[in-house]
Amino acid sequence: MNAVFLDSKTLGNDVDLSPIEQVTGGLVCHERTTSEQVADRIRGFDTVLVNKVVLGREHFAACPELKIIAVVATGLNNIDLDAAEDHGIKVMNVTNYGRSTVAQHTLALILALATRLLDYSRDARNDTWGKSDMFCLMDYPIMELEGKTLGIVGYGDLGQGVAERAKAFGMNIVLGCRPGQAPGEVDGYPRVPLDELLAQADVLSLHCLLTDETRNMIGARELGLMKSSALLINTSRGGLVDELALAEALRKGDIAGAGFDVLTEEPPRNGNPLLADNIPNLIITPHSAWASREARQRIVGITARNLASVQN
Repeated sequence: MNAVFLDSKTLGNDVDLSPIEQVTGGLVCHERTTSEQVADRIRGFDTVLVNKVVLGREHFAACPELKIIAVVATGLNNIDLDAAEDHGIKVMNVTNYGRSTVAQHTLALILALATRLLDYSRDARNDTWGKSDMFCLMDYPIMELEGKTLGIVGYGDLGQGVAERAKAFGMNIVLGCRPGQAPGEVDGYPRVPLDELLAQADVLSLHCLLTDETRNMIGARELGLMKSSALLINTSRGGLVDELALAEALRKGDIAGAGFDVLTEEPPRNGNPLLADNIPNLIITPHSAWASREARQRIVGITARNLASVQN
């Protein structure tokens, strides 16, 4: 194989790429590649590794020797799959690498919001506690997770990992139907229509891909169906939730809090409604739920095995 990695920095500088190098017989790495640089950098290579770099029909036409695209992520929205098929290019991705770290991050958001961790930490440090006439502060309502209902929309590898960990906190698990999905039972958990789930969930956690059917799946109407005490968590994809509607729902107290690791534009160079200063009980993290070193190294290993299987 003659392989090039167009955006190796997206995996960080602390991962070991040698498993891929051993399979391919060497690997040319570029930390970043702009759209203008793609054509020149893939020319002469039969194997291209990318994370977020966009590859389209014009690139495949200009590089007839290209046979394999290895995406070091799950999403394939940056690859023109129809064009790749037309040019006989095999496209592979990486799945089931982030169950532990994403589930951990999801539970961290739930716990921080349920315990109002950031609010109490702030008041302990800004002398609000020091000026209190009591030994403790109880200014923010704390949700005890035991006995509460966790609604999960998207019960794949990540959703399953979240369910396993939430059970340790004594939560009741109910699954929600994605658009076009039928109600039923999965792994002993009921799967109910989304509107039904919204009305009963104390915490709603999203773990589905962004498609035409799931875009803005949670909008103003859906937020209005949720309990005013409910929390909304999204560690999946930006765009599943109408961000402007969510910002307004949080300001009005229509729901109690939200934790998001993803936004519709990343990085949010043009701003975002959820980054306003006046939104209560909202935690935003910078798409970091997947990024433990263990998970990133797992991506390397899975990619190497994918490439080896093609060779064999």
